[in-house]
Amino acid sequence: MERIRWELPRSNRHPAAAGGLMLELEVADGQVCRADPIPGREHRGAEKLFESRDYRSLLALANRHDWLGSFTSELGLAQLLEAFLGIEVPERARWIRTLLAEYTRMAHHLLWLSSTLAELTGPASPQAMGPVRTGHLARRLVLDGIESYSGTRMHPMLVAIGGLRADYPDGWLHEVQRSLPPVLDAAAVLRETYLAEDLGLTGLAPLSRSAAWDYSTSGPVARASGVGFDLRLDRPDECYQALIDAGSLRRVESTAGDAQTRLLVLTEQLAVSADCVRQCTEVLAEFDDGEPVNVDLPRSIRLPEGHGYAETENPGGINGWYLVSRGGTHPYRVKLRTGSYNNAAAMAAALPGTTLEQLPAAVFSFLLLAGDVDK
Repeated sequence: MERIRWELPRSNRHPAAAGGLMLELEVADGQVCRADPIPGREHRGAEKLFESRDYRSLLALANRHDWLGSFTSELGLAQLLEAFLGIEVPERARWIRTLLAEYTRMAHHLLWLSSTLAELTGPASPQAMGPVRTGHLARRLVLDGIESYSGTRMHPMLVAIGGLRADYPDGWLHEVQRSLPPVLDAAAVLRETYLAEDLGLTGLAPLSRSAAWDYSTSGPVARASGVGFDLRLDRPDECYQALIDAGSLRRVESTAGDAQTRLLVLTEQLAVSADCVRQCTEVLAEFDDGEPVNVDLPRSIRLPEGHGYAETENPGGINGWYLVSRGGTHPYRVKLRTGSYNNAAAMAAALPGTTLEQLPAAVFSFLLLAGDVDK
């Protein structure tokens, strides 16, 4: 039995391979017998940074740890602050927020599916490069839409306490609608490729339903193991309830729990998010353009004393915010619950039995971002 430290090889082609993900392994004959994730290599003290900012400034930091689910992280913190302050967000702003949350989910899934396929096949498999390009081109259209609204592609910083910082520009809803057919095509092509290609994912790193519960996994990782909980469906707000009633938002889950299933769940969720975005554009088209997207706030914001928690269904898992206020302009304590942290911990149950050569593919399927793990 050999004990080694293994780091996911760095690559600029995959978001999980940006650096920082390390495992302590016990290996025998090239096979993993035990795996312990080692967090903290990219710890940046994010929670303490939040505690040193006033409440308006917090939102600019909220999209940094989960940089592929940036908008939904902003949204969760804003909803917590709004609950403290008793603010009612305008209905039109709530629908725009919902659209942007699902648009962000689409961008995340397209990048993850395309980049993972590229890493697993490489240039030696020309038949897989077509689907990879299809996915990246579809994501480019989604990012174009985000940039048209916010001026940036990765950290939109559109959420404000009480709504949004600005209204969307003229013609933006049509731009969003035009991006949806390529996204649906990419979802179908990527799903077909993952099913057809011999990628070695079937049966790889299986996570049982009980282990998924024990490690408090969430998002696609949990739903691929039979834990079907989805905040959008199980604790919906008015907008998500309307999407459920219209049949646009549907539960996606499976029970196999292996790497193949985790990635196939992403392809299905991609199509569901596209349906949700389409429905949101149709609802928003019925509003008058002049209807407000925010509320007036005082120059200085103070939260009443107390504590609260809010969470959102980020693309990679549940992102939670716990905040303690002592009545000032800064939070006394902010605690983050990130999807990547718990999903990374679950690898201890899933990786034994995996060979060293299979480890990158197994790790890719857990949707981990080092910054989201380490905060």
